[in-house]
Amino acid sequence: MIQKILIFFFAPLLFLSCQQVNQPENHQQDPPQGSLFIIGGGHRSLELMDRLSAEAGIYEGGDVVILPMSSSVPDSAIIWSSESFLELGIELERIKGYNFEPEQEPKEEWINVMRKAKLIYISGGDQNRFMDIVRDTPIFDAIHHAYQQGAMIAGTSAGAAVMSEKMITGDELRYEEYRSTFRTIESENIEIADGLGLLTTAIIDQHFVWRSRHNRLISAVIEYPHLPGIGIDESTAILVRGDSAEVVGISQVLVYRNPDRSALTQEHKLGAKNLRLDIYLPGETFSIK
Repeated sequence: MIQKILIFFFAPLLFLSCQQVNQPENHQQDPPQGSLFIIGGGHRSLELMDRLSAEAGIYEGGDVVILPMSSSVPDSAIIWSSESFLELGIELERIKGYNFEPEQEPKEEWINVMRKAKLIYISGGDQNRFMDIVRDTPIFDAIHHAYQQGAMIAGTSAGAAVMSEKMITGDELRYEEYRSTFRTIESENIEIADGLGLLTTAIIDQHFVWRSRHNRLISAVIEYPHLPGIGIDESTAILVRGDSAEVVGISQVLVYRNPDRSALTQEHKLGAKNLRLDIYLPGETFSIK
């Protein structure tokens, strides 16, 4: 009788306890406090860099960290990237150029400065080279920490491509020869790799109008239909805060969407219906969801 009473009282407690143990932990982070300034490559006017600097808040203080690892000449990339900030009156001692080397332990001092930086700027070059050095390292974590805490993360050309979670590498899977413009719209041809993942709701492409990169971004939105494709032209940027993007600069930003999740394949040729294209001009805003 006593055993039955004990089971009656303690069985519900045991059940609740098991439920709590089996509940998955909630690892969801708060929305980032920072912003993104994603430049499509080409000439960066002083007006463009002034807007970047003002939005980052570096006129009021704080460090600018330049990451040149995309470039084949990283030391020169640091100098070229620094020139605009110096011309805008940012003191030299606040501009840090950190060329992290492949397969070397990142310097702890550099990582600590990055985590507290007001602005992290990623140069152009080869996005694959950058991600090969940064992926799964304290450098990656420091960029995300700074962004989470309110820093601006900016980049141009390859530095733009790395912003999205699904990153266009620039290479084609069906053709060995590199071409800056895809000549076809084919299935399983566009190579996508893991980027920084600062932007998880879209795929970024750059030098867009100038190099006529429509074919590869159309391929991307057919094969990854849940993600809009954002093509940023040269001398132009998007300023991203939360779910909103503003066009900054002198040219256009093209956004392809696949609202019906349409995808057809015929002998490797891709087809789709009711794709949507919006062309945004400087000063206009749009949703990146």
